[in-house]
Amino acid sequence: MTPYRQVRALYDADGVRVYQAYSNEIADAALEHGRFVSPPFSLTRMTWIKPSFLWMMYRSGWAKKDPGQARILAIDLHRSAFEEVLACGHLTHYDPVLPWAHEEWKQLAVRSPVLVQWDPERTLRHHPLDYRTIQIGLKSEAVRSYVAEWIATITDITPTVDQIRELVEARKDQEAMALLPEERPYPVDDAVRQRLAMT
Repeated sequence: MTPYRQVRALYDADGVRVYQAYSNEIADAALEHGRFVSPPFSLTRMTWIKPSFLWMMYRSGWAKKDPGQARILAIDLHRSAFEEVLACGHLTHYDPVLPWAHEEWKQLAVRSPVLVQWDPERTLRHHPLDYRTIQIGLKSEAVRSYVAEWIATITDITPTVDQIRELVEARKDQEAMALLPEERPYPVDDAVRQRLAMT
């Protein structure tokens, strides 16, 4: 049984893959330079990274929801960077199991450059599951570190997204599932578990 809150991702000894959806303008510039370029990428807005491929498909409507999400990028982060992000993340909503009183949590969350929320994981057809997947919001200095230091590679996976979507629409679910990335539970220490109210 999958725990209610668990970090799952495609990863190896060196890196962890997360996903984002962007416009053609932002995606083309990022792919040309191997990093996000400002402009058109904004360094002042919060940016959300998602280790769950299927949640990204739900959020972007298989890259068909709107022009601002027309391209799906797979961003491979240095593993040390991903662990740094988890270690300083703060939940966007208070949970009584957190190691802080409500007012202290509120102040920390306002100041934190990394915010975390847990949303229902999704199926191929976007139906919510009864366990959660992590979404990580980066702001202020975290965005600058993301652009300048944390990214190893950026890959445009929109053609693969289109292929999987076509299989889903054709009700060839087994073939579609075979193309999904292998997302495994990511090991975290007790401090991160407590910080992010994991189960």
